[in-house]
Amino acid sequence: MDELELEFVLHPQLQADCVVLGDLPLCRLLLMNDANYPWFILVPRRAEVTEVYHLSVEDQVQLTRESASLAETLADTFAARKMNIAALGNVVPQLHIHHVVRYEKDPAWPAPVWGKIAAVPYSSERIDSIRQRLELLLQGDLEFAPHH
Repeated sequence: MDELELEFVLHPQLQADCVVLGDLPLCRLLLMNDANYPWFILVPRRAEVTEVYHLSVEDQVQLTRESASLAETLADTFAARKMNIAALGNVVPQLHIHHVVRYEKDPAWPAPVWGKIAAVPYSSERIDSIRQRLELLLQGDLEFAPHH
């Protein structure tokens, strides 16, 4: 572990709103605790990083690989109509990348998911099921690069 990772602390708002699913080589993988949407967040385990360009070039490449692999896995696992991927940071300044699986029949379609309807927390059984569905990704059995 390098010095920056040792200083990494997950932002309190992300801790409050999400369930930690595990760690990828660079990022912590979170599940937004809102069963209205399959909504995942990648947070690079680097201290005080608020923008992608704050990461080293190597970490930027790794973040791109992890994001692409997560998006592909989620699209396949949850039969996505569209993958919404965004880094906003207006409320939570810590760099984090949202990955939201979207469907025409979801409660917010086609608008963004933020603030459309009240969050519905997951049951512990559903969280366990999602964790199992993403097991290969979390165990590092998938390559962190997009398939061609």
